[in-house]
Amino acid sequence: VLFLAYFAMQVIYARRKYKISPPETTGHPEFERTFRAQANCSEYFPIFISLLWVAGIFFHQGVTAVCGLLYLYTRLKYFQGYAVAAQGRLGPLYASAWLLWVLMGLALAGLLAHFLWP
Repeated sequence: VLFLAYFAMQVIYARRKYKISPPETTGHPEFERTFRAQANCSEYFPIFISLLWVAGIFFHQGVTAVCGLLYLYTRLKYFQGYAVAAQGRLGPLYASAWLLWVLMGLALAGLLAHFLWP
């Protein structure tokens, strides 16, 4: 939640810096990149939280926590890179997607172990 609040605040600062009033979402390219980065991070947050929760309950809390912290770090780097240049988002984007797949695998492994093996 703190990450989402940080991203939202960056959009507010960019709106003020470039004088773009809500509900406008277009204007200066730096504002548009900041706004899009914030929206992208917000769109993936429910998926991340769901996978983190299921993997933590059914697989292993420690491994899941490490993956969760790495995911948050890569999303922060994604946001910072995207705000500077569109190409700056690619490395962290691939890393965060990979971590979501890892969390998906952990969640599935935990669910299968819980429900199929006594």
